[in-house]
Amino acid sequence: MNRMDWTSFFEPITLSIQISIVASVFVFASAVLAAWLMAKSRFFGKNIVETFLLLPLVLPPTVIGFILLVGLGRRSWIGKLYESLLGEPVVFSVTAAVIAATVVAFPLAYRTMRAGFESVDKDLEDSARAFGASEWQVLRYISIPLAGRSLTAGYILGFCRGLGEFGATLMIAGSIPGKTQTIPTAIYVATDGGSMALAWAWTAAMLLLSFLMLMLANRFSK
Repeated sequence: MNRMDWTSFFEPITLSIQISIVASVFVFASAVLAAWLMAKSRFFGKNIVETFLLLPLVLPPTVIGFILLVGLGRRSWIGKLYESLLGEPVVFSVTAAVIAATVVAFPLAYRTMRAGFESVDKDLEDSARAFGASEWQVLRYISIPLAGRSLTAGYILGFCRGLGEFGATLMIAGSIPGKTQTIPTAIYVATDGGSMALAWAWTAAMLLLSFLMLMLANRFSK
């Protein structure tokens, strides 16, 4: 490959990592809060709420992408508000790719983190409350440290899921080279165009990144 070819090769890799990092931050914050609330509380309709949270885990990515496209498109109130504030539509942008990765990665991180919170000894939490600790203090000093390995594993799994997102990203963000083209969409375009060597190179990069991240997740989950 010449210099320009190498630049084009690394663009989707760099963009995918950047999108996954940003999305994983949103996933981690929302998944920690949701997992802690669902693990420690009981209320009517809890099963329905949890089913809704896990729904993206089983829905086809194209269905998720269609829902996001309708909900964030230029005709939706969210899309109109976003465009009025920033001067450009949310669809076919890096923001759209981050949203798609966040929605798809959330359920996997949530399930892992909830299992971690459920493994925390409730007697320790109750003892802290008995000594006057607030719920925030219990979460910060008891629950999160004891569930730390599961939270870290959940973050890594969410990062990997966002890194490999394809269907929803393609529908809402497209595959614009240098702007929204991630590794999965780049592989799809290269394969469709007959550039098999380039597709294999991106596939190898994805396999390497995913392998390393899963090794970290397995290490923290043990």
